[in-house]
Amino acid sequence: MAQRTTWLIGRGLLWLLLLGPLFFASYGFSNWLATQRDDVSSLVFEWENEIPLWPWTILPYWSIDLLYGLSFLLPTTRHEMDRHAFRLASAQLICVTCFLLWPLRFTFERPELEGVFGWLFEVLMGFDKPFNQAPSLHITLLVIIWALFARHIRGRYLRLAMHLWMALIGLSVLTTWQHHFIDVPTGVLAGWLCVWLWPLEGDAPLRKMRLARDPKRWRLALYYILGAAGFAALASLGGNWLWCFWPCTSLLLVALNYALFNAEGFQKKADGRLSSAATWLLVPYLAAAWLNSRLWTHRHPQADEIRDGVYLGRLPDRKQAESFAAIVDLCAELPITTRPDQYYRGLPSLDLVTPDPEWCRQAAIAIEQARGQGPVLVCCALGYSRSAIAVAAWLLHSGHCRTVRQAWERIRRARPRIVLHSAHLRTLEGLAHEH
Repeated sequence: MAQRTTWLIGRGLLWLLLLGPLFFASYGFSNWLATQRDDVSSLVFEWENEIPLWPWTILPYWSIDLLYGLSFLLPTTRHEMDRHAFRLASAQLICVTCFLLWPLRFTFERPELEGVFGWLFEVLMGFDKPFNQAPSLHITLLVIIWALFARHIRGRYLRLAMHLWMALIGLSVLTTWQHHFIDVPTGVLAGWLCVWLWPLEGDAPLRKMRLARDPKRWRLALYYILGAAGFAALASLGGNWLWCFWPCTSLLLVALNYALFNAEGFQKKADGRLSSAATWLLVPYLAAAWLNSRLWTHRHPQADEIRDGVYLGRLPDRKQAESFAAIVDLCAELPITTRPDQYYRGLPSLDLVTPDPEWCRQAAIAIEQARGQGPVLVCCALGYSRSAIAVAAWLLHSGHCRTVRQAWERIRRARPRIVLHSAHLRTLEGLAHEH
């Protein structure tokens, strides 16, 4: 174990020796290039003039350099070490690309400062210039480092201290007069994008991306792209409309999931939660998707028993979930909270897309296995389509129904608002012929 730890630390040191020069070289180059241009603009809100200059916050500002190096001591596996390094490299690539394409300048003139704090500012200004603003590389790296420290730091008070210091680092980019406000939320988005690109659980999205062959997936991707374009147009108005960039990013990521990344792009984990990165990036979409699911089902929120303790319903809240010993979750886009002692199986699938026969077979097997625990809830966002075809597949696979029509009629009697189109029925017919 000691040898393995030493080897892993050595690997972290090699990554640090690679990424350190890359950081200074690329950041310095983009800074220098900005000084050669005469078209560098600024984006600053009037209320930012009220932000105070707190010289002492140069200490937390500088501390991210120390935490950057210390972060390579935290990973416990080669996989985690490499993914952390890939995140940091991606941050550099994304931010520097933005600096080169859309350079911005910081506009406040900082007064002369004395003492230790003044000296630290002088050292900083020897390398940093009032360019390289949005997205803030400082904030982007902070998100990545914060996510790793939060994964490893244990102890209630130690974690609290860690979170407070990380938050202070985030605040310091404003109170040292190094960045304007727009740099902060864009830096947060860039940071979570890097974490999403290189998850610690499962494959990286870029490694599993495949062009969708289903025309309906491309139509749905197009709808989300149009929605993203609408929010981008609103963001272009400036001012408070800039917040529309968040739902724009969220919808664009959903479009990419339909076109390239499939359900795995939502990064739903084995416990039913979405990854932190997916949650932060998709907050606007998740809020709309949850509200949509509740509006469609508010008159019939309860699940309906189909047969032998198998229930069909919408994604439950915590109270509704307590009524079941097991849950088979088919929803990719929304998280679920379950009890520690509750049997849970997730088979995430895209909304409004007809699953293939193999997915239906896996869903049927998962439902049958879950039945051994007690009452089973088979759910998706609404409980009308994905979960309905899964229960129909179970009825056929288990022999409870001999034909697709029998399965469809049994489910429809219990839950009249199910939606199974001709494509769903053809998929079920193919599954029925195997039995």
